[in-house]
Amino acid sequence: MIANMTEDQLLVLVIKYIKEAKRGALQQLLDELHPYDFAQIYRGLPEKHHHKFLTFLTPGQIADLIQELEYDVQLEILQQLGIERSSKVMDLMDNDDLADLLNELSVDKIKEFLDVMKKEDSQNIQSLMSYPAETAGGLMTNQFVWIHADQTVRQAVDKLKAYASFSENIYYLYVINHEKKLVGVVSYRDLLIAEIDDKIEDLMFNRVVAVHVDADQEEVARTIERYDFIAVPVVNDDNVLLGIITVDDALDVVIREANEDIEKLSASGKDIDFNTKALTASFRRLPWLILLLFIGLVSGSIISGFEETLDQVVALIFFMPMIAGMTGNTGTQSLAVVVRGIISHHIDRRTVISLVFRELRVGLIIGLTCGLLIMLIAFVWQDNLILGLTVGISLLITLIVGTLAGTVIPLLLYRLGVDPAVASGPLITTINDIFSLMIYFGIATMFLSRLTGL
Repeated sequence: MIANMTEDQLLVLVIKYIKEAKRGALQQLLDELHPYDFAQIYRGLPEKHHHKFLTFLTPGQIADLIQELEYDVQLEILQQLGIERSSKVMDLMDNDDLADLLNELSVDKIKEFLDVMKKEDSQNIQSLMSYPAETAGGLMTNQFVWIHADQTVRQAVDKLKAYASFSENIYYLYVINHEKKLVGVVSYRDLLIAEIDDKIEDLMFNRVVAVHVDADQEEVARTIERYDFIAVPVVNDDNVLLGIITVDDALDVVIREANEDIEKLSASGKDIDFNTKALTASFRRLPWLILLLFIGLVSGSIISGFEETLDQVVALIFFMPMIAGMTGNTGTQSLAVVVRGIISHHIDRRTVISLVFRELRVGLIIGLTCGLLIMLIAFVWQDNLILGLTVGISLLITLIVGTLAGTVIPLLLYRLGVDPAVASGPLITTINDIFSLMIYFGIATMFLSRLTGL
């Protein structure tokens, strides 16, 4: 019955059990659900039922619930539980998730929670919290299983069984020497098909792909993606094994980075979602829009500079929005291609040259196609071949310029060490508006005598 229930039906049933204080029935229901389901139920519950719902959960279930929620909701739950029960819950949480949560608290509050935790867990958490955010150290967990190369498969399996509840990942067994340096890795599959008395050193892979503890989180995600890993080990300068990063944490990084890039590309400002208040969202968007407003005034001054041309050939106004819009569109398309490529490829001089020339050819093909089409339309519409040539040539040149601008600007920013996503779509569009109007009116002025028949 539960398998076929929708989220709304589950929520109604949970509320019913809470109101009727049916602890056993609710617990039986929750045993069939995943942590994600816990989070969806908690979000959907009326606020008055939150505390009662938490009292019905075991510490382990609360730990699973917290790890699926946003920071502010996590803190809200910990405050409802109180220090004593919170400490039991935190002891069951994954160390990396708990370290991220505590980093959001004040120093006094952090100390208060750490003091009531188990000493070993407290030390592990403090170790993780010492690493900068958005690095491999800040992303890793120190809950993993290791073994020595001179041990047997039987010993390895026994250790895996003993630490199955402790380890966040049991797909890999990491092999270290007596100095705790990473020397090999064995998969769980290798252990299953090996003889029970085989030595680990005869089974392990000696070439271990690892990431440095100071590596950027995006580099970690790329490593996991390239090698199709479920987890990747983290080491320091001496190759000492410090922790592991699992694929689910890497996926969180990819989604978070993608969201940040989308926010920058659209100039919408970071941390704006469906729940952001209108006033907050407005103030986060305004800096970009005000900047673009002043840049946009340049377009107006360009038009006023060619007022005489417009007075003599009014038909030029009809094609002005199209010229500016098409140029901005091609620039934004190229920008998206470059930003996506920077994330997924190694960028060197050869790659840059190849990309720029490829986009130049793309701009030329698009420009010729659209230029010829609009030239024909302008000629038929206005019965003026020179006007058609003016508009067609202008569109050809502006599309080439727009495509190159959308390619070169983010590459230059990347070269200067600036996040290329800050070359947002609206910024590229505004800059291309200026270029397109200058080119359009410049060419129109050159052909002015022929356009007016003088």
